[in-house]
Amino acid sequence: MRRLNFLSGVGGLGLAALVGLGVWQVQRLEWKEALLATIETRLAAAPAALPAAPEQDRDRYRAVTVSGTLEPRELHVFWVTKEAETGYRVIAPLVTPEGRRLLLDRGFVPAADKDAERAAGAVTVRGNLLWPDEVDWSTPPADLDGNIFYARDLALMAQTLETEPLLLVVRDTSAQTDIRPQPVTTVGIKNNHLQYAITWFSLAVIWAAMTVYFLWRARPKSEG
Repeated sequence: MRRLNFLSGVGGLGLAALVGLGVWQVQRLEWKEALLATIETRLAAAPAALPAAPEQDRDRYRAVTVSGTLEPRELHVFWVTKEAETGYRVIAPLVTPEGRRLLLDRGFVPAADKDAERAAGAVTVRGNLLWPDEVDWSTPPADLDGNIFYARDLALMAQTLETEPLLLVVRDTSAQTDIRPQPVTTVGIKNNHLQYAITWFSLAVIWAAMTVYFLWRARPKSEG
């Protein structure tokens, strides 16, 4: 009897844990789908003016149109495109008529064009505001002397170019340039929560079946 109670306890706790993980992934799936819907809505919205005091939660992915002066100084962020082409994202300061300085992600250039001269001056840009979350423990430190960043480190880029910690990613621009815009999309946002939920619930079913089997094997045998 003690063995049956032990097996029942272990089986019940394991089943509860696996079902709980499955339910958690379903909740995460609902959250991620709502997030993706919000992002898609903001990306598809008609461009508005640049907010006076942008806030990350409210304005992330917001479509805006900004006119200003593009400065020639730029930073280069190492990048690999979805077509597996290696090169750099070009980040430059954009100065508005009101004197605001923000970071402009102009797009992608191949590695061979990293140090090519690029036109600056007056420009009108349509794009989306972004607060990148690309820096983690594995990100190499920026090579400031070689002007190579390994992630869009918003704080460091703003400090280096003396701008607001605000990034505008170009969707299209009036500037004539060979830089290829890399617009913000939802393509890189993973949503594997359904697969995870199915996995946990499947393990729960297997665990329940194994528990029943072991309980059946451990049941007292009748004599006679």
